[in-house]
This record gives sequence, C-alpha cells and structure tokens, in this order.
Amino acid sequence: MRRLLIGLVTGATFVAATACGSSDSPGSDDNDKASGGTTTVKVGVIPIVDVAPLYLGQKKGFYGERGIKLSLTSAQGGAAIVPGVVSGQFDFGFSNMTSLLIAQSKNVPVKAVVNGVASTGKKGADFAELAVRKGSPLKSAKDVEGRKVAANTLNNICDTSTRESVRKDGGDPSKVKFVEMPFDQMPAALEGGRVDAACVVEPALASIKAQGGTSIASLFVDVSPDLTVAMYFSSQTYVQKNPELVKKFQAATIESLEYADSHPQEVREIITTYTKIPKPLVDSLVLPRWPAEPDRRSIERLAELGQQDGLFEKKPDLDELLP
Repeated sequence: MRRLLIGLVTGATFVAATACGSSDSPGSDDNDKASGGTTTVKVGVIPIVDVAPLYLGQKKGFYGERGIKLSLTSAQGGAAIVPGVVSGQFDFGFSNMTSLLIAQSKNVPVKAVVNGVASTGKKGADFAELAVRKGSPLKSAKDVEGRKVAANTLNNICDTSTRESVRKDGGDPSKVKFVEMPFDQMPAALEGGRVDAACVVEPALASIKAQGGTSIASLFVDVSPDLTVAMYFSSQTYVQKNPELVKKFQAATIESLEYADSHPQEVREIITTYTKIPKPLVDSLVLPRWPAEPDRRSIERLAELGQQDGLFEKKPDLDELLP
C-alpha cells in the first residue's frame, strides 16, 4: 500500500493551505465532537469552481443542520488528494474520476460517496476547455501533437480528455506532452510561452480568455456530453466505521449541489472567497452543472479511454468504486 500511495502522489503537489474551517483532527462518529454535537469533517478540495457547492452549502447551513462543520483544505488535484484520504489526513476528498479509477485499479481502498460536478455538454461553452494564448498558431486539438499541454496533475482526467479530443480531431494522442502545474498558474504559463496549450477549468479559464486566449476544443464534451467529471470520495475504512456521518455528508452535499445548480449568482459570489479570480471576471465564468447523481455511462467511457491509453494496470471495478 505504501508503494501505491507513493505512486499516486508522485509529481503532484500534495497539500497547499487550509482554505476554510478549523484545523481539528479528522472527524468520526465517536470523537471530534464540538459543542452542540457538531463533528468537524476534513475535506481535501481544489480551489476551482467545481467545489463551489461545498462552500455555499457551508454558508447556507446545509452541513450545520446535520451536525457537520467542514474544514476545507486546498490541494493541487485529485491525484494529490487520494493519498491524503487513504492515509486519514482527510475524511473526504474531491477528485476527478480518472484519478479515482486509477486508484481503484491499483486496489487503493477508495469509495466514491456523492456526486461532484458535470460538464455543461456544450461545445465551446463548457467550464473546462483546451485553451491557447492569444495569437497562437494552434487552431484545433490535432495541432497539439508534439506540443506542451498544461495539466493540473499528471495521469488524470486532463490527460484522458485531451487525448480523446486529439483522437477525434484526427491526431495522434500519444504525441502530446503534458506538463504539470496548478490551474491558477496556467494563464501566465500560456502567455509566457512555457506551454502551448492548457487543459484548464474555471476560474483560470476566464483569466485566459481575458488575456485574449481562445478555446480549441471542449475536451470534456468530447468524452461525453453528460460527463461526470469528479466526485467526492472517502476511504473504505472511513465509510465502514462512520456510516451515519457519511449519510449526513451525502445528504448535505446533495442539497448543496441542487442549491448551487439553481442559484448561479450566489455561486459566482462564493467563488471569490476561495479562489484568486479577479471580481471583474466573475460574471464571465462558465459554470458547470451540479447534478445530484453521477452519470455511470460517462464514467464507463472514461474507464474505456483510460484503458486504451494505458492508465490502468487492470480494469477498474466500477461497482466497487461507485456508491
């Protein structure tokens, strides 16, 4: 297991700074009870638009009503959060589906517990795009053959979806060169020519567009219009030991997802509290969808693509991974 965890975190910046909440030890049904029976739950997240429902749900009291106080800590990506959850540093984590599929295929004991975020399904109008700088000679996904493409962590959904966009455009996906960097560093890296393109999500995507950059592919849409991009997960041990707390977290998160989906302006406002997005750009953000349930067919497609691209040592067991 030690070797598996080291392999998962290789190349990924592990944990950045605490973004919200307290620094109490991980919660459980039997300890970490604050006054009034509140349990502090540590969650590893990424400072991107995807996780807005958690911040919004915390603010609206959806978690507090169920006796949960969220302690949200920022990390670079799902590949970095997985080891933190399995080791017990986090109780729950947010991760793209490809990183979870890779972990499951390596017998890392992860368990998805509730949906996270989904593509808009609209080409050219998704919250994640394959973007290039102003004046770039690259005009379509095929053009990134042999070029440097920024991804927040390696061997995650950016790799899978970028390769699929290149493949669909008639290019050779094996020739793409991925460069790992945090999302918020991608606008400057593109403008400075350190990378040729970026698999980028909001709010960094809005910053690239503000610099005159453009999208050359809607990579999540190319995988599946209804793509389940990410989910919240825990360790199998934590789920088994804390079934009631997990149910409360699931219920509060579903309520938060539904609220975020129907209150876009409040989403835009909450994003400014945990990301570096300049307020003038907030209204230009493309928001994702936050359905309450994951789309299994789209996850199966990610598994097929990951296998095709050699990301898995063995085929992931979706029945074992998904709730």
